Amino acid sequence: MKSNTLNKPMIALIAFIGLACVSLLIGVANINLQQIINSDSQALEILVTSRIPRLLAIALAGAGLSISGLIMQQIVQNRFAAPSTTGTIDCAMLGYIVAILLFSDFGGWTHLIVIMFFSIIGTLIFVRFLQKLKFKNTIMVPLIGIMYGNVISALTTFIAYKYDLVQTLNSWVVANFSSILRGNFEFLYLTIPASIIAYFYASKFSVTSIGETFAKNIGLNYQRIVLIGIVLVSILSSSVVMIVGVIPFLGLIVPNVVAIFLGDNMRRNLPWTAYWGVMLVLACDILGRVIIFPYEMPISMIISIFGGAVFIYLILKDKSNA
Repeated sequence: MKSNTLNKPMIALIAFIGLACVSLLIGVANINLQQIINSDSQALEILVTSRIPRLLAIALAGAGLSISGLIMQQIVQNRFAAPSTTGTIDCAMLGYIVAILLFSDFGGWTHLIVIMFFSIIGTLIFVRFLQKLKFKNTIMVPLIGIMYGNVISALTTFIAYKYDLVQTLNSWVVANFSSILRGNFEFLYLTIPASIIAYFYASKFSVTSIGETFAKNIGLNYQRIVLIGIVLVSILSSSVVMIVGVIPFLGLIVPNVVAIFLGDNMRRNLPWTAYWGVMLVLACDILGRVIIFPYEMPISMIISIFGGAVFIYLILKDKSNA
């Protein structure tokens, strides 16, 4: 039993290294391992400027969105909750448009702060609304969230049309890693401290998933824990939206699939949720690069197909076990 436990991380690491190597060597610009070993200047320039930053962005985005989905499911007490089904992503897009309109002369940090602010406020409004509902089943919560997100999205689109920003908005709605280069993805590093904080708060998030009464009975400040969760979800989601764009379903399906195999212990599940988020995004990105080579298919299209199918399966599975 102990040997199997030790083998799992090793197998996971080997699988990641294998996919990472494939990702580094695939692209329109042809480079191979021999060129890298021989220190070919052109191959090394492509590797350092484009391929390694892209791999890092994939890893950070995949882990960040998956963890944000796991946190959201705990604080909303619903396993179909995720940044894409609770309005968080839509509020981030609204913040992005507002940042371009009002703070176009400021730097990227200002834009990121505006996006995070809108994500936090929008998600907080949704969570507060859910807390006031006396009767809510598993399916109703994501449906309300999707409707709420659609209202925010409609407002964002209206503003984009009014100020001729539709093309800019559309470029962010469809996530794509092809434009990731050294120097334009570093905001994604915010996912690392946010994920670490989420790990240390994992047990408290698990308590909030049981309910407010139970949390208060054991001495936890329920509303403060929920607020911390919302802030972490907003940081993780906003940084990905700003740099990569919208990756649908990721924060919903990965935590659920991990929970099917590992149970509901958040502290134990969080590292594996991050890992499988990275692996899913990495595999889909590689597939998007080879399926119509030398052109690239946006990763959001591939994940939408796969994620939609898994989402339907999870809903049907929940209905059959109700």
